[in-house]
Parts: sequence; C-alpha cells; structure tokens
Amino acid sequence: MRHTFLDDVFGGVTSAIVMLPLALAFGVASGLGPVAGIYGAVAVGFFAAAFGGTPAQISGPTGPMTIAMAAIVTLYAHDLATAFTIVMLAGLIQISLGFLRVGRFVSYTPYSVISGFMTGIGVIIIILQVVTILGAEPIPGGPLVQIAAWPEAIANPNPHDFAVGLIALAICVFWPRRIRRFLPPALAALTIGTCIAFFGLTEARTMGAIPAGLPTFQVPQMEWGSIGHFLEPALILALLGSIDSLLTSLIADSQTRTRHNPDRELVGQGLGNLAAGILGALPGSGAPLVTVTNIRAGGRSPLAGILTAVLLLGLLLGFGWIAEPIPLAVLAGILIKVGWDIIDWRFVVHLRAIRLEYVFIMLLTFLVTVFVDLVTAVALGLITAGVVRSRDLTQNELEGVFSLPVLDFDFLPSLADIDPYNMPVGFIKLRGSFSIASANELTRVIAADIEDHDVIILDFSETTSVDDSAALAIEELVQSAIDDDTACIVLGLSGDVGKVLQSLKVFHRVPAGNFVDSLDEAKQLSKDLLQKRGADDEA
Repeated sequence: MRHTFLDDVFGGVTSAIVMLPLALAFGVASGLGPVAGIYGAVAVGFFAAAFGGTPAQISGPTGPMTIAMAAIVTLYAHDLATAFTIVMLAGLIQISLGFLRVGRFVSYTPYSVISGFMTGIGVIIIILQVVTILGAEPIPGGPLVQIAAWPEAIANPNPHDFAVGLIALAICVFWPRRIRRFLPPALAALTIGTCIAFFGLTEARTMGAIPAGLPTFQVPQMEWGSIGHFLEPALILALLGSIDSLLTSLIADSQTRTRHNPDRELVGQGLGNLAAGILGALPGSGAPLVTVTNIRAGGRSPLAGILTAVLLLGLLLGFGWIAEPIPLAVLAGILIKVGWDIIDWRFVVHLRAIRLEYVFIMLLTFLVTVFVDLVTAVALGLITAGVVRSRDLTQNELEGVFSLPVLDFDFLPSLADIDPYNMPVGFIKLRGSFSIASANELTRVIAADIEDHDVIILDFSETTSVDDSAALAIEELVQSAIDDDTACIVLGLSGDVGKVLQSLKVFHRVPAGNFVDSLDEAKQLSKDLLQKRGADDEA
C-alpha cells in the first residue's frame, strides 16, 4: 500500500492524542509534575524522530524511564537542577553509545532477562499508584515504601478519588475495541473521568494550576569531584532508555517490515534526553503503545513523530488550563492499566512449560527489579543467563569432539592383530566451535584417550572457531601428550583457527613435519612414527 503525506499527518495527530494522557500520568508519577511529562514527550519525541534510526517510532515518557527518574527525584528532591544534570549526562552517554556502534548488541539480551525486567517495571508502576487511587497524599519512595503506606491509605480512603480512579481503570479495560482507533481508551478515561469529577465527585484531588509559557532552562550542576555520584544514575537512565527504545524499534520493524538503524536510534534518543534535561523535563524512550498506534494510523516517516511533538507543545502553550481539573486518581487508574499491559503475560502464563533455568532467570530479574534496583536486576539477570548459556554451550561443544581409537584399523591395516582396546594410534576430531564454555571439560574428556596411544592425530579440518581459553586447553593437552612420549600429528590446521592457535604458540613443541593437510598423509606419518619408535625400542 502506497504511503502518503496525509498518512503521516493522521498518524501524528492520533499519536498526540494517545501520548497526552500518558505523558501527564508519567509526569505526575515521576514526582516532577504533569508539565514535565508533556515537555518530555515534546523534547524526546521531536529529536528522536528527527535524528533517530526508526522512522515510524514515537518516543516520549515510558514506564521504565519514569520509574528510574522517580528514584532520582526522590534522591535529589532538594536539588532538582542536579537531577536534570543527570538526565543530560544520560543523554550524552546514549549519544556516545550510538557513535561507538553499541546499539546492535542490545538485541543479544536474553528474552528471560527482558521479560523479568519489564514485568518488574509493570508491577512497580501498579504498586506506586495504589496510594494515589485511594485518595491519599502521594509519597516519595520505592515499592517497599509504598507498600508500607498501604494500610493507612486503605483505612482512610477518599471515596471520590477511589470511585473516579476505578471508573478510569474500567474504561481503559473495557473500552469497545471498534472505537479505540478513533478514541483511545486512555483519552476516553481522562475525559470521562474528569467530567465525572468536575460535575459530581468534586472532592477528588486534581492536578491544579498548570504553569503557562516556556519552561526554565536548566544549567548543568556538576563538579568533577562529584561526577562519580552522577554517573551511576545516568548510566541507569541511559541503559534503560537504550534497551527500551531498541526493543520498541524491533516492534516497529515487525509492523512495517523494515529494519531500523540501532546506532542512529541511540543518537536520536540521546539528543532527546539531553534536550529533556535542559528543559527540566521527564526523560523518555521509544513508546511501544504509541508507536503501534502511529503505525496502525498510517504513520511511517519521521514526520509523524515530529508532528506529535509539535501538537503536544501547542496544546500545552495554548490550552494548558484544560489539564487543571484532571483528577490525580484518573491518571493513577490509567497508569495501573499501563503497568498491567507492561507485564509479560505471554511468558508468565507459560511458566510451567518453560525450562526451569529460564524461569529462574526471569523470576530473579523480576524480584530484583521490584525490591532492589533496575541496574542490579539487569546485571544479575545477564550474569545468570550467561552461566546457563555457558553450560549449554559446554554440552554442545563437547558433542563435537570425536575420539575414535578403533579407527586405527583403517590407518594401520598391517597391525590387525593388535588388541582393539590398546591401539597405538588415536584419532581425535574437533568439530564446530570451542570456547571458554568447554575449555575445562575439553581437557578432562580428551586427556584419558591421549594416555592410551603412542601417536595421536588431532583433526582441525572441521573446527570453525577457537577462542583463547579453548586454545590454551588444547595446548595443555598437547604438552601433556608430549611429556608422556606420545607423538602428536596436527591435521587440517588452517584459516582463522590456525591463526589463533599458531599465534598463541599452542604447537610450539610439535615438529614442523607433523603438520599435515589430509587424512592419507596422517596415516602414512603415523606408520612412519610407529616404525621409528619400534626401531628405537629394538636399539
């Protein structure tokens, strides 16, 4: 289907309608206020669209970035200039990651880690909204602090807040599917909930006055001596924003049948978050829900994202007063549905059918995300997934090792009267890739076979790759064989495998004449070495 300019216009308008309530809600949830959420959608949305690498993607405040920023705001509540300096630094880190071409590696993150992380984010968002939807005064702090405040909030609820919040949540859940394209559930919940509160449930707490005009530009507040304190939260924001954006880019690719540029996308996201920090706004990343909405509405080019940002800016500057009567509980109801949707139900529902190791990785990442912090969760998840993957690789790589002493009959038919279990020549074939995962086991598996032979043939003709750890394990085997007076013949050593092994001098004790290119040469050399050994023994 041919893409037109009007498709992008319709996509941009539709995306702005969907982004508005989300940006307001995320702004309030972060502790920076609704205006910060809108300006975050404007800054990140504009620069990510104009300079990013995913044409159809719409960027703005998202759950992971809001949760991370809420923690930073809590830590620097007395000095928001420092909090926004951290946002600027995060943007610079993302730009650097883009120029260093790191974006492509995000796709290597195991799905079990992503699932646990996103599920944790969804649960945190829900936990943070419980106090607000019950009508209690929002309190700063993480999930444990919020849960501790639940008993008092439950004991003293504000009926008007609770009612309007439940109405907003119900609209988000049960809004008719056939109407969603024209009136998204979040906007319907925002509009209907606000009207009900304005005309009936008047005791529901509202957002109040919205500052008019452009925001105050933030000047970076950083001394070189304290940069270490800023670097950790900035890295958290940068990594979360990068992972979230590139995952959303993959969603956009699947919808549009295109391929994004991950490194360019990081540069665009970094510029957006740098601008968000300067404007005193909420940082953001690629927004999956709004991106899918844009694509389904026809948006395909960066124009849709730019138009979304421009419309939100115009709405804030010209009609900011419209947001004043919006109840906080309505925003909480909308965010509870957002948190519910972020949870990876596809993985959760099939937990019993998934390998136990992957379930453990997912649950570990989930629990650490909720009860510790986001970076520790991702780090632990990646380490655990790496250990599991290493174990799997060990098994797979060892299956490529063939030790076949019985084949000595084929090599030395004249020695047919020799006991087949005490053959003088051993043949060891290393097929496939070998790495640190199998290095230790490689030594254990092959060492016993080497001891039983006078000559050993090491066949590398089907070895595709060897890392330094596996190379050193092979060197240890060769050294052990030579020390036991076992002659080594190296067959088919060439290409990258040969370069790695030769550069590490794995075969420095193997005579140059013991390197052969074919199996026939290996057979003949085996005979010669055995005959020479027999002659030496007789002498």
